[in-house]
Amino acid sequence: MNLRPHRTESPELNLTPLIDVVFLLLIFFMVSTTFDKEAQIKVELPQATTQDEKVEDEKILDVVVDAKGRYYINQREVINTEVDTLRAAIVKAAGEKRDLTVVITADANATHQAVIKVMDAASQLGFVHMTFAAKQPVESK
Repeated sequence: MNLRPHRTESPELNLTPLIDVVFLLLIFFMVSTTFDKEAQIKVELPQATTQDEKVEDEKILDVVVDAKGRYYINQREVINTEVDTLRAAIVKAAGEKRDLTVVITADANATHQAVIKVMDAASQLGFVHMTFAAKQPVESK
């Protein structure tokens, strides 16, 4: 009869499958997450079927035209809708840089004249790279 206490081996926990599951979850959430640029100014964008062109944030000058024809440059409202005021606001936001891409985000209900004022003011200041923001249409099934 053996009366010595039995030594039990400490349980060994294999972490390899757990790490695999964590990595799979991480990849799943990264792929399924949508990255949208949230704007503070309410603008209804026109629809376009072409793909977005990615522009680096530090090399853009964001000009928003809302439905009432008011202008916002880099999320700051311009005092009035005069071309001279708009030009001064663009100069203040861009400084001496003229190689910035001007992204014009115009509301779908904004007047054509309001958008042309932005393009005219930017081109008078020497900006040559301009693009328009639009959203892709929702496909109905």
